Amino acid sequence: MFVTRFAPSPTGRLHRGHAFSALTAWTAARAAGGRFILRIEDIDAARCRPEFEAGVREDLAWLGLDWEEPVRRQSEHLADYAAVVETLRRRGLLYRCFRTRREIVDAIGGAPHGPADNVRPGPHPAAEEAALLAGGRPFAWRLSLDRARAALGEAAWRALAFIEEGAGPGGERGRIPARPGTAGDLVVARKDAGAAYHVAVTHDDALQGVTHVIRGEDLFEAAHVQVLLQALMGWPTPVYRHHRLLAGADGRRLAKRDNAATLAQLRVDGVRPDALRAELGF
Repeated sequence: MFVTRFAPSPTGRLHRGHAFSALTAWTAARAAGGRFILRIEDIDAARCRPEFEAGVREDLAWLGLDWEEPVRRQSEHLADYAAVVETLRRRGLLYRCFRTRREIVDAIGGAPHGPADNVRPGPHPAAEEAALLAGGRPFAWRLSLDRARAALGEAAWRALAFIEEGAGPGGERGRIPARPGTAGDLVVARKDAGAAYHVAVTHDDALQGVTHVIRGEDLFEAAHVQVLLQALMGWPTPVYRHHRLLAGADGRRLAKRDNAATLAQLRVDGVRPDALRAELGF
């Protein structure tokens, strides 16, 4: 059965871009006679707020969408994600990294927003690591690409791929060979913040039986990383369907941080849901 999801983080109110993504996934599920799941990705305790989660439900209902209950809230399942990290650690695939992003960038002589595949700092020497632990310095658990490649075997590593039914930023479509090195030695957990986004997302997609991940093209590169985690954990790789991003009048993609007009404000302004759906092509 076709199963897809809309999985927002409640760090602000939804805008037209979110509406487009939710409608794209919901319409695809209905067309396929499948299931549509709403998931609340709220593991960022510092930024996620209950009123924004309530706003997600309010906005989607206003748009005319329905979804299955109960809704999975990631903050209620942190132990699940910690168990994934522990499994990877016990298999020897992780190492502690005490370096800050700035320290890593300075060490490789790159720019803060340069190619991420250079971010492979590797484990600290044993004595240095012991001293840092004793001093209580915060660290992140990183997934070693070298160890992951050895664990999978060369043939399986080279076979990593996913199916793209939509299009990536460069028009990528069809069978896409995965490039796990895109994110370097991926941070999978931090001592003070728990499991990272990629761990929670891939775990939940597998748990909830998601067959099609429908989301914006800005997350296309994430698929390359998630395919690796799926292979390491023995989870199925869903079909990916990335869609275009909506842009404002200035040509920039709509984003919460840029104060894009929210769906709540559109309601106040008298915009009807059927009019917005038509504007978005539904």
